[in-house]
Amino acid sequence: METLVTLCSLLSLFFVVRADLVGQFEDVPECMEYFHSRKVPEYHTSTSGTVRLCQRFSNRYHFATLYDTNHRIAVYSAYIFQPSNGGGRERRWFVEPQLVNPSWQAEMKDGYWLGRDHPGIYLGEKQALNEDYTHSGFDRGHLNPNGHHAVPGRNATFTLTNVVPQNPKLNQNAWRIHESQLTELFRSKCSKVYVLVGAIPSAANWIVKNNVKRVNIPDYLWNAFCCLDNNDKPIQRGAAAARNTADNWVEKFSLDELGEFLQQFSNQPVGELFHNNCMAV
Repeated sequence: METLVTLCSLLSLFFVVRADLVGQFEDVPECMEYFHSRKVPEYHTSTSGTVRLCQRFSNRYHFATLYDTNHRIAVYSAYIFQPSNGGGRERRWFVEPQLVNPSWQAEMKDGYWLGRDHPGIYLGEKQALNEDYTHSGFDRGHLNPNGHHAVPGRNATFTLTNVVPQNPKLNQNAWRIHESQLTELFRSKCSKVYVLVGAIPSAANWIVKNNVKRVNIPDYLWNAFCCLDNNDKPIQRGAAAARNTADNWVEKFSLDELGEFLQQFSNQPVGELFHNNCMAV
């Protein structure tokens, strides 16, 4: 009996540990909900150093992230748009405990308090830390934007695995306006919207701290969406990209054009970002 209890406890621990940092998104059915028709993009699935995060806050999932531990920025975040009800703008910045130790809790935690809980353990080997961005000259630019969620999903976007070093002028102007335009479109036309927002890392541009390359400064940001009607039929799709500079310009693309754009920076096939390329059957 004692052996059975121990085995059950170990199994319970295993599933708690695997709930956030997963081998495949398919391992957590709830995490698959953030992908159109539960289809995970092939994009960068075999890239070395990438991990899959089912982003959990307040004991529930809110979005999914393919995270690049080598560059310490996300490849993309995948989410379902929610009309924002205000509030939920965090002053805290969360980190992912399981990127420090796989046996730690499966929910994002304030980096300051996680460090206090584990003195002497460096948290930033596989992820960016809040201090990396301090005095860097770059904004903590959300991929999955807080304004596309209601509380508590809005709070959950304030994890450093969901931000990249973004040029302040772009983040606070053209990219912000683009996100607001998408909000208006999604509210007016879509019953449900699946969104992917990603970053293309630079070859040699980094936030450097103490002579160590800490966080890659991406060359481009991009996003793509699949808008459905109340029968879950695709009715509109679109995409955009912006160079991460003070040029402060967002270029609108078709979904096919975005695929061609992303392919320039990948030695692997980009493939479909949404099921059937977000086209009605």
